[in-house]
Amino acid sequence: MKNGKNSGMLRNLRLFTFGHAGARATCRWRCGSHCFRPPPNRSGNEPFASVVSRAIGRRAVLKGTIAATVVLAAGCRARSGAEPLVTGASGAQARPAGQPLAFTPIEPNVLDEVVVPSGYAYEVLIRWGDPILAGAPEFDFLGQSPEAQAGQFGYNCDFLALMAGPGQQEALWANHEYTTSEIMFPDWNPDAPSERQVNTEIAAHGGSVVAVERVGGNRYRPLPGHPLNRRITAETPMVVTGPAAGAELLRTSEDPTGTRVRGMLNNCAGGVTPWGTILTCEENFDQYFGNLAAVTDPRIRALHDRIGFEEGPSERRWERYHARFDLGKTPNEPFRFGWVVEIDPFDPSFTPLKRTALGRFNHEAATPRLTGDGRVALYMGDDQRFDYLYKFVTAGQFREGDRGHNLGLLDDGVLFVARFGVDRNGNGTGEWIPLVHGQRGLTAGNGFHSQADVLINARGAADLLQATPMDRPEDIAVDPRTGVVYAVMTSNDQRGGLGDPGPDAANPRANNTGGHVIEILEEDAAADAFRWRLFLVCGDPEDPSTFFAGFPKAQVSPIAAPDNVLFDREGHLWISTDGQPDALGFNDAFFAVPVAGEDRGHVRMCVSVPRGAEAAGPCLSPDGRTLLAAVQHPGEGGSAAKPLSDWPDRQQPPRPSVITVFKQHGDLRVGS
Repeated sequence: MKNGKNSGMLRNLRLFTFGHAGARATCRWRCGSHCFRPPPNRSGNEPFASVVSRAIGRRAVLKGTIAATVVLAAGCRARSGAEPLVTGASGAQARPAGQPLAFTPIEPNVLDEVVVPSGYAYEVLIRWGDPILAGAPEFDFLGQSPEAQAGQFGYNCDFLALMAGPGQQEALWANHEYTTSEIMFPDWNPDAPSERQVNTEIAAHGGSVVAVERVGGNRYRPLPGHPLNRRITAETPMVVTGPAAGAELLRTSEDPTGTRVRGMLNNCAGGVTPWGTILTCEENFDQYFGNLAAVTDPRIRALHDRIGFEEGPSERRWERYHARFDLGKTPNEPFRFGWVVEIDPFDPSFTPLKRTALGRFNHEAATPRLTGDGRVALYMGDDQRFDYLYKFVTAGQFREGDRGHNLGLLDDGVLFVARFGVDRNGNGTGEWIPLVHGQRGLTAGNGFHSQADVLINARGAADLLQATPMDRPEDIAVDPRTGVVYAVMTSNDQRGGLGDPGPDAANPRANNTGGHVIEILEEDAAADAFRWRLFLVCGDPEDPSTFFAGFPKAQVSPIAAPDNVLFDREGHLWISTDGQPDALGFNDAFFAVPVAGEDRGHVRMCVSVPRGAEAAGPCLSPDGRTLLAAVQHPGEGGSAAKPLSDWPDRQQPPRPSVITVFKQHGDLRVGS
């Protein structure tokens, strides 16, 4: 791609986007319109933009002179053509970095279709409403019910994981983040949804386990009615574990023990543990609760304010029929959400566990990495403008094959929050600050009476410890070869507040609508210090503020609002986006970019999603032949009456779906 070609195409594509009104409708359900309200972080801590401005020139941060150990091995240049996405034979071993990407990048577009490279194909694996449990009915748009939805694939699939269990039976895990009411129901009334509609939405949240089988080498099909299949919803019983279990703030009239919760909400990103369980992250849980104005307890009110609850009724109006979502009636209920939930996808009887030692906030990512002495580190983001990046390190060591021991690891350890800085030479430095009761001011005098208080109010604890406010920390991936951590900051349209000095030479955008990706280097996953540099500063390549790890910008695909990330076996970083229609004027997509060699920073668009959809949850089959991807909320920004999309069935309604992408003849071979 050449910049001139990109520039003209971007100008033309912007004429076709659904614009700000559509974006606002999308934000309404995704996050409760956080972007249209002041951020809840009022700590005054120095934000990341200001940290960048203190770096001495672009060379230190953008061009990456942190340390020689961060400069990764050289590799080969890319080539084009309808070949496997990555060359080389498949296998369990990770191969040297620098293997060339071998697909021809697709062009930005506004089509109501999934677009893949020449020589590749895609198929819909499973859609919202497809039956997965035995006896569940087929999808009926005009006859939806909570009973039917509880046995069907849920709405708005996000984080995905494809795993092999006993007997090598493969199963797909999918998060179901949220529902888009005006698309789900043709007669939806925003001020007075029916009880049936509300209960159907509750059943459409959560997650799904779906057994799948391979067809023809690189294709998959679901197995409806399989004994492994399971729906987990916003009503599924769950157990609270860790230091906050039983805390007074988690107790309600329904659960006076503070240890049992009904369901999980707004599950966005996640991770897979070394012992084979799913970690699914509750993100924008505040949008489900209404009537903050009725809360009279000043302590509870302050804690809710730090999360950002609405004063009046919620957008969803679930509190009309369920007292637990009415803050005036059940002010403690929200403390039971905002956690990381652990689930065993191969045990249908497994009770989901809310792991409070990992802290409570708008969780994105739970990315594991073993420490040098065998403990487990988890990297996590708090997806809110001007909130923080976290790491948790277990006290105990991982034991291969000892399931009982490993299932207790996430209840005991230390939660850290990141503070970014620069040294006198302009190199990026940082520290992981422990959030431990009794240390560094986390005491009763500052409102922290126990470790439970610290974890329930992790944001407030991080404020006090002067953590660095970031531009919406989202997903995190760890390079399996080098251990370098890649942390995604999706966007921030309110730079200039909280002491942010605004544009400067190293951080020239007043509003970071493009987002960026940070490389973090640690000597060990348990280290309390790190170095950092910017890997990507996303946006239109013609924008002088963009940066692609030093790769020539005339050759890269335009990319904005990076979201989910993963590494393939070949050492490439895969990135999905959430917000390109607003930022650049074309559909969201999946991209691949080498992190090493001569092609380092060469971003290429691989798969784009239909109108109104978000690209989410990419994962790879164990042998690397097939890319699985979530097409979330197609048609969002429209409604049942005025559809923006009719994908995938070419009839109403548009249906969030998981797709598979594969080479038409031969292997995809993009790693594992």
